Amino acid sequence: MTPSFDAEQRRVEQAWTVQDCFLELHSHWLTLMGEHLQDHQGNVLEYWRIEKADSVIVLPIQNEQILLPVPSYRPGVGSVMLDFPGGRVPPGTSPEQAAIATLQRELGVDSGSIDQLITLNSTGWAVNSSFSNQKLYGFVAHIHNATKLANERIAATYSVTPAGIHPLLKILNCLQCRAVLLEWILNVTDGGI
Repeated sequence: MTPSFDAEQRRVEQAWTVQDCFLELHSHWLTLMGEHLQDHQGNVLEYWRIEKADSVIVLPIQNEQILLPVPSYRPGVGSVMLDFPGGRVPPGTSPEQAAIATLQRELGVDSGSIDQLITLNSTGWAVNSSFSNQKLYGFVAHIHNATKLANERIAATYSVTPAGIHPLLKILNCLQCRAVLLEWILNVTDGGI
């Protein structure tokens, strides 16, 4: 009989052990760690990883339009990118609170202007590689139709229909933003795109 994936996963996970942490460097944005780990075969390996605060991405919708804030310069990419409002979850803050604060900061939307805040993933998606570790929480915020938003905070709008979403997917380069948009399409709209 072949062992189940869960049983094999537990066996491998239990076999990996941290031998020592030879570097731990803290900054406001991240913690850089260098560790020696012993794998499930007894090999001692050097691993470097970064731990960051968890993130939120919010898909804002008003009057059947998806709203994109003014683009931000992305140092790692070296260009300005259109994306959804997003940010980190500060210590002692829930992802929902961080989502609301993000909408306030990027679009000027206060909590009283949010008709509905839908959580797309309550446990967070792992944004993980051997070098980086965090969780991403996705939200959809329906903003009251009567709420007036400052034009200088909105870079673009796209209809929630297939005619709007298809061109948005063509220009949306942020993988985390795409994940939130696609999760909304699959689960909230019942895949109706």
